[in-house]
Amino acid sequence: MAKVSSNIARKRRHARIRTTVSGTPDQPRLCVFRSLSNIYAQIIDDTSGMTLASANSMGAELKEQLKGKNKTQVAELVGSELARGAKEKGISRVVFDRGGYKYHGRVKALAEAARKAGLKF
Repeated sequence: MAKVSSNIARKRRHARIRTTVSGTPDQPRLCVFRSLSNIYAQIIDDTSGMTLASANSMGAELKEQLKGKNKTQVAELVGSELARGAKEKGISRVVFDRGGYKYHGRVKALAEAARKAGLKF
C-alpha cells in the first residue's frame, strides 16, 4: 500500500471538515491556509461565494512589522490584521475552518490573535 502524502491527507481532512463547517452571511467562515513560508486567512460567505476580508503574510500593510519575526509571530500579526479588516466591514462572529491543519502552532496563534482583536468564534 502506497503512502499518502501529507498534503493529500490534509486535503482529505479539509474536505471532511467542510461537510459541517459553512459560512453564512450572519456568521461567515474564517479559512486558514499555510505554506512553508507564508500564512493566509480569509473570511468567506459561502452562500454567495464572496470573500469578505482577507490578510496574509505577504501583504504590503504588514511588510514593515514582519521584519525579524518568526513564523508564529507573523501568524499573530496576520490574525490581528484580519480581525481589524473584519471589524471595519461589520463582521464580529465567524466559524473557524482550520483547513485540515492541526489546531497548533501558527494556526492556533492566528486564531487566538483574531479572538483577542475582537472576533468571536
